[in-house]
Amino acid sequence: MLARILVAVAALLHPGVLRAETPSEKAGFASKLTIYLAKGAPDACGPGCDRWIAIEGDIDGDAAPRISRFLAAVKNTQRPIYLYSPGGNVEQSYAIGRLLRGRKAIARVGRTIVTACAANAQVDAACLKVKNAGGEVEAEAELTTRKAMCNSACGYLFIGATSREVAPDAALAVHNSRLVLRFHGDPPPQVVAEARQRRMASADRDRTAFIASMGISRELDALIRTVKFENLHVLTRAELYRFGIDTRPLAETAWKLEKDARPYVRKIAVMKKENASSFRTMEWRLSCENRTRVPLWFAAEIDEASTGKSTILIAADTATDKQAGGSPLRSGKYEVWRGSIDADMVKAVLASRSLHVRETTTMPDDKTDETKFDIDLTGLAPAWTQLKSSCALSALNPISPWPATVPNVSATPPAAAVP
Repeated sequence: MLARILVAVAALLHPGVLRAETPSEKAGFASKLTIYLAKGAPDACGPGCDRWIAIEGDIDGDAAPRISRFLAAVKNTQRPIYLYSPGGNVEQSYAIGRLLRGRKAIARVGRTIVTACAANAQVDAACLKVKNAGGEVEAEAELTTRKAMCNSACGYLFIGATSREVAPDAALAVHNSRLVLRFHGDPPPQVVAEARQRRMASADRDRTAFIASMGISRELDALIRTVKFENLHVLTRAELYRFGIDTRPLAETAWKLEKDARPYVRKIAVMKKENASSFRTMEWRLSCENRTRVPLWFAAEIDEASTGKSTILIAADTATDKQAGGSPLRSGKYEVWRGSIDADMVKAVLASRSLHVRETTTMPDDKTDETKFDIDLTGLAPAWTQLKSSCALSALNPISPWPATVPNVSATPPAAAVP
């Protein structure tokens, strides 16, 4: 018995492997963390940005040295890094997170779709060969944040970056880690339990120290401790802001074509309410032309604290005298304005860099509350071109119910990758 216990103790001198992902989440992901350079259309990754670094897949036990070698060869440290991963080895994620911090990296949650591969074959052998060939993926790649995820141990990579962005339709999810211990022989249950307890206590200390060293609130660590390994908690926009992870008061998606029964182009944004910790979700849609006018819709979550009647006015920065808007109507928990803009305003919008939005609420005491903000128009022009082509090919069926598709930012992301 003594010999068996000594063998078990000797085995415990090698740290157990901390994993932070669940098998179901790994479906649709490469079994090893993959990193490659991607090139997209103009402004694909933001104004003036068409090249980025993609990091995706399961964080394996040899990931950190591989990522380190790759990044050492990329001299442009301002090239954004898009993460798409279900998690994996926690110790490796800490090491990669520190690499990103030393690089002062820009990190975002997003999925890269290499156009040389089929949309639903991004992790098959042929596509992984293209991604792992080295150099830049010359065939144009596409970026999407919709349903993109950085879960579990991937979150430690993410908070390692100095600039961090989670789009309103992407997810950063956390949970506690699972410790995998391997023993030689058959040690007594008490030895196993004590070893596990010591290793988990050490893991908790390591996580607490890592999060603190990245300048993130201890609230994140406290939250992770409460979430069982079998579950996932998607960080809400308020939590992302409060923990110091994504501190943008206004976060937006790119303009994207949605090929529905009737196609449309949309953008989603979440904006921090003034003097409050909560955020408000909004959405804009441009749909197929109706004779000489283009339908423009706006929806926003209703501010329950506001009891007055609101009016919205929208103008492009190149022609502020041309305005669209009016009083939105309530539809469930949203207020919705449906209108249209003429050809001249369409041209002004497509030629502009931002959309000026002004919301005015008249209170019962006749006082007014005014909110002004700008929405980025980068990427709208190519999306508009795609929309016009799609409109010509589609039947004029009724458009899908709206704003039912406005995303719930606290919803759990899909377990598997969505093409």
